[in-house]
Amino acid sequence: MLNYLFDYLREIDLPGARLMSYITFRSGVAFTLSILVTIFIGRRIIERLQMMQIGEIIRDLGLEGQMKKTGTPTMGGVIIIVATLIPCLLVGDLSNIYMLLMIGSTLWLGTLGFLDDYIKVARKDKDGLKGKFKIAGQVGLGLIVGVTMYLNPDMVMQENNEIKDAENIEVIDVVYDKQEVKTLQTTIPFVKNNNLDYEWFTQWMGEWSTPAAWILFIIITIFMVTATSNGANLTDGLDGLATGTSAIAAVALAIIAYLGGNIIYSSYLNIMYLPGSGELVVFMAAFIGALIGFLWYNSFPAQVFMGDTGSLTIGGIIAVCAIIIHKELLLPILCGIFYFEDLSVVIQTTYFKITKKMTGKGKRVFKMTPIHHHFQKSGNNGIDALIQYPINAIPESKIVIRFWIIAILLAVITFATLKIR
Repeated sequence: MLNYLFDYLREIDLPGARLMSYITFRSGVAFTLSILVTIFIGRRIIERLQMMQIGEIIRDLGLEGQMKKTGTPTMGGVIIIVATLIPCLLVGDLSNIYMLLMIGSTLWLGTLGFLDDYIKVARKDKDGLKGKFKIAGQVGLGLIVGVTMYLNPDMVMQENNEIKDAENIEVIDVVYDKQEVKTLQTTIPFVKNNNLDYEWFTQWMGEWSTPAAWILFIIITIFMVTATSNGANLTDGLDGLATGTSAIAAVALAIIAYLGGNIIYSSYLNIMYLPGSGELVVFMAAFIGALIGFLWYNSFPAQVFMGDTGSLTIGGIIAVCAIIIHKELLLPILCGIFYFEDLSVVIQTTYFKITKKMTGKGKRVFKMTPIHHHFQKSGNNGIDALIQYPINAIPESKIVIRFWIIAILLAVITFATLKIR
């Protein structure tokens, strides 16, 4: 909204009005606004949730300090959503398809998570929304994102062409075609040319190769949205864990989006240039500010939980952002913690079912899943698990900080993949 006001102010040549034309300035404003909104409005939302007696239902899993969290207000993800959207509506370019898609994704998953939390609270049902409906919502979003990228004429790239030396060995410059094209290329790590074209898998289909490649891309998009969103949901089990790891991933994506949306930096790094995608930096700055502001209340001991309203949403935001800048195949590295949380549950469940079928008694690989709870349990305490380490339970706050450190390392590795080929 303020964007249009400053467009008018630039026309009448008001000093300082041009600042709003810079993505970096608007991102700074969005970041600051989101933190302020979270801190000042967040308190009122928490108080409102307490008045409405919307408290978390806690199962006794034998974890230290767990039952003390009973009654802590949940659905605090509303704070993150509001603090992200308000700055975007104020300083974002609402004609930009990348911004619109991120706002739509936030509202979509926010609604899905809200329904899940509402059922848990209103019906006192810990399971909440049935899993098939959650999956359907996530699949629906993946489908919307993939189809939008296929149909929208503004979601294009400019091909990068390498200029090499006389021996055709060293790249001395990178220039971009002036023509903007639809592409099914995506960035992959540790490969010489760093790009993968989905049409390579369907070229044998002749004239149907392009439509088939888009179908393949949409399937992968659905998988990434679902896996990342569910991973964030599973990670939200300790105070500040999902919030902090998500903020780290969001910072990495914001920087990558800025580089890919700037023709100078994308040329220097020899990565694909996506005109208009720089607007994502404004959205991600607001999102990062909302997460950091939420930590004000969510850090140990938490005054509010984000609930599925927040966890499903933040995972989806990270996934969609990576997908629309063609970095979806970097998500298993960048969001390694989310994916390992997913994988730990799959491993635990599968091994338990197999051993129960073979021996009549199910056995476990981990003491408890999702994996962060494994570190809260003491080893050799009667739990028949293959992995008993650590023998002594680790305090919750230390687990959270260590996971944050791992998230930072994964973000650094993700950046390194842009140059290591």
